[in-house]
Amino acid sequence: MERGVASGDLRPGQALPPMRELAAGLGVNPNTVAAAYRALRERGVIETAGRRGSRVRARPATTARDAVRIEAPEGVRDLGHGNPDPALLPPLGPALAAAATAGAGRPVMYGEPPVDEDLARLARAALDADGVPDGPVGVAGGALDAIERILAAHLRPGDAVAVEDPGWGSVLDLVPALGLRAVPVAVDDDGPLPDQVERAVRDGGARAVVVTARAQNPTGAALGAERAARLREVLGRHPEVLVVEDDHGHGFVDAPLRPLGGATGRWAFVRSVAKAYGPDLRLAVFTGDADTVDRVLGRLRLGPGWVSHVLQRAVVHLWRTGAVDRAAVARSYGERRDALVRALADRGVRAHGRSGMNVWVPVADETGAVARLLQAGWAVAPGARFRLASPPGVRLTVSGLTGADIEPLAAAVAAAVTAGTAAVRSYR
Repeated sequence: MERGVASGDLRPGQALPPMRELAAGLGVNPNTVAAAYRALRERGVIETAGRRGSRVRARPATTARDAVRIEAPEGVRDLGHGNPDPALLPPLGPALAAAATAGAGRPVMYGEPPVDEDLARLARAALDADGVPDGPVGVAGGALDAIERILAAHLRPGDAVAVEDPGWGSVLDLVPALGLRAVPVAVDDDGPLPDQVERAVRDGGARAVVVTARAQNPTGAALGAERAARLREVLGRHPEVLVVEDDHGHGFVDAPLRPLGGATGRWAFVRSVAKAYGPDLRLAVFTGDADTVDRVLGRLRLGPGWVSHVLQRAVVHLWRTGAVDRAAVARSYGERRDALVRALADRGVRAHGRSGMNVWVPVADETGAVARLLQAGWAVAPGARFRLASPPGVRLTVSGLTGADIEPLAAAVAAAVTAGTAAVRSYR
């Protein structure tokens, strides 16, 4: 069945035979089929809905959400990629050369500490300055790698995880791929709604909560002081819940950090270098309670062992030399984002983009809006990549925009949204 889903022979949403019927057809014991279905559920391939039986998940783990995207044909501007502006990324040559030189005299060998001493010291100092609670520092191969390992350190297949909705598509894919169950939590410009977090934990049985601190993908949400305080209060009533914070905006936003770490006994905070220094620099630092960090580092030792010290030293060089003017980068993205949100507001279109490099536009007809914008010369990301139960929308990445793009893009979006709303009303 898993091969069938991967090949497309079994389609998302397709109903599967009842277990007894399949067992009879295959000539095996029904318990064998039940075990296979259970394994497929744990692997995020199928779902079971009581008497309605089992079916292929709408987005099975073998099909990444990135497959739900619009390819920009020639002559169409691609605003759906989610990448940073290459012009704002630092050159990596000097940093990699410095790292290689530093390791030439004393190569890193087996059995040495997995985290570079200078990287740990600099990372911990920056975390302290941002108010992140004290904890040991670990290094993983990017934010998603860290989040996966943190969840796997505490949860088992079948456990529930509260996730932002709309939220980062990779996390929404990761949770079922680990055999976990996603419980959607609505988001506004200040981040996850506290009452929905409470409901996800109390009624939905969530054993973990994943929260984006700032520059939330796709909405640009950033935790405000009041929202963070309210979330700490809610989470404090559930000390056994694992809280995972993703500082998605580190290095390229100016929104202040409002950490939640320490609200429960189990917590982790992840900080990637991808958006500010380059997506191919696969490194993220993380901290958390001592037990969580120890479990993740222990599992890392049994797999890749450690993240290359060449990359770690390169990041140290980038941090020490101030290779990225963070204030200037944040200002550049902010000017493009804010200009687009204002231009849309002038046309009566509601949009979200408090921080980061993305703007989220709610729409009545998602497919129609994407198609109309493509016809107008703009490829945007369909909201389906980022949603579980939240209403439709589209995501626009502003990193490739210039000042001259704002007005024509806003006009095209307004026309697409208006036409879609009229079409939906007419259909109803």
